Amino acid sequence: MLHGVDVSSYQPASYDTDGLSFVFVKATEGRTYTSPKLTDQTKRARDAGLVVGFYHFLWPGDLTAQAEHFLGEAPLRPGDVLAVDWETTGGGTRASAAEKDRFLREVKERAQDHRVVLYCNRDFWLNVDTTSEAGDGLWIADYVTAGEPRVEAAWRFHQYTDDPLDRNVADFADEAALREWVEGA
Repeated sequence: MLHGVDVSSYQPASYDTDGLSFVFVKATEGRTYTSPKLTDQTKRARDAGLVVGFYHFLWPGDLTAQAEHFLGEAPLRPGDVLAVDWETTGGGTRASAAEKDRFLREVKERAQDHRVVLYCNRDFWLNVDTTSEAGDGLWIADYVTAGEPRVEAAWRFHQYTDDPLDRNVADFADEAALREWVEGA
């Protein structure tokens, strides 16, 4: 298993990269929000030579505008991963499973050279999702033993804790296999 973290504006720009192979950085949310730490958190990951991913917190509604916002703000380079963060919004709403699927397809169509994965928690995957569509891979949040999420679906990334950072593992034999996968979009 490879180790990584995901960071948003709640985490520092100077997070520890020792022992990590990848970092997911929150880029955007909805149609207008861009993380104020996006540039610094991305630089930290790139300077450490890590595989970089960017995620968008999906809201219900205008999916095209959200995709344009996400891809317009994420400082993409070849080999970067894109992720759709599908969960309940601060306003208590959520995108439907159909909207999640359309958003995954729209981002993939616009960024064909990048892997596009779905991030959601175990409850969403088991009880809200109706299609099992995860793009190029599932990134599942389930706070149990690293690498042992309680889902039967194939997964690529597992967020297993949020203390003190969102810590993740990736199901790849080594870093070369991860890089080969991200570059094979």
